[in-house]
Amino acid sequence: MGQVDFGIGLRRLDNLAANAREAERLGYQFVSTGEHVFFYGPANNGLIALAAAAGATSSIKLMSAITLVPLYPPPLLAKMVATLDIVSHGRFHLGVGVGGEFAREFEACGVPVRERGARTNESLAIMKRLWTEDAVSVEGRFTRLSGVTLAPKPTQRPHPPIWISGRSEAAMRRCALHGNGWLPYMYTPERLADSLETIAGFADEAGREDDVIPGLHIFFAVHEDRDTAVEMATQRLSLQYNQDFTKLVGRYALVGNPDDCIARLREYIDAGARTIMLNSACRSDYIADNERLLAEAVLPAFS
Repeated sequence: MGQVDFGIGLRRLDNLAANAREAERLGYQFVSTGEHVFFYGPANNGLIALAAAAGATSSIKLMSAITLVPLYPPPLLAKMVATLDIVSHGRFHLGVGVGGEFAREFEACGVPVRERGARTNESLAIMKRLWTEDAVSVEGRFTRLSGVTLAPKPTQRPHPPIWISGRSEAAMRRCALHGNGWLPYMYTPERLADSLETIAGFADEAGREDDVIPGLHIFFAVHEDRDTAVEMATQRLSLQYNQDFTKLVGRYALVGNPDDCIARLREYIDAGARTIMLNSACRSDYIADNERLLAEAVLPAFS
């Protein structure tokens, strides 16, 4: 099977530092957070939240899962990523997504939602140059640079790992061209395995020599009573994504008692996942127990 790394999503901002320290104590390899400017409910800014987590911890890795790359000017995002990697002593991993689920945040930021994919591709190419080169000049579709040098550069060389998230073929192609890792969400094990084959094909076409790290982002609710776990996850995800998850939760989330979750996780690992980022999908008063039960009764089966 090989080593499998597990990460846990951070909770509310008001207990973020303590939450990150607890994740480190429980043995998770990553802490993560997503972001939105505006969404159906409260949302973090991922880079600022992870900077706070970096200051509260010493060894756990930090992943933005995910950063909405098209909403940032590439030089600004490159600077923020480099700074976060430096202050965390090389622990930051950049998760990349194009967003679009909440079009009004794109409108508010002055970015046409239809351009999000093209902007992300251009940004990734520009940021990698800024992290590794001096006197960078670019005449892009969205960005123009005239001999600028980003300093200081990130601690990790050539740059922090880039994880491409998404569900589409365009995201898979983006991963083959720009990503160190693949971090899909709302995937079945079968679709994960298929996507890894597709990415490998795109990588071959591009002449890429190294392998993409296979990952997965998944929501979870683990409870000694299976029905309670399913009910909590259904309610939480239906609210978060503004749609009915009654028929979706069993396909796309990790739910049930510890034995159920072990069996389902094994399916994803057998499909290729080696870095699995987990986010609680349960009542707010059960999140701590949800994460503890996962760490103590589920994940040891894969150590």
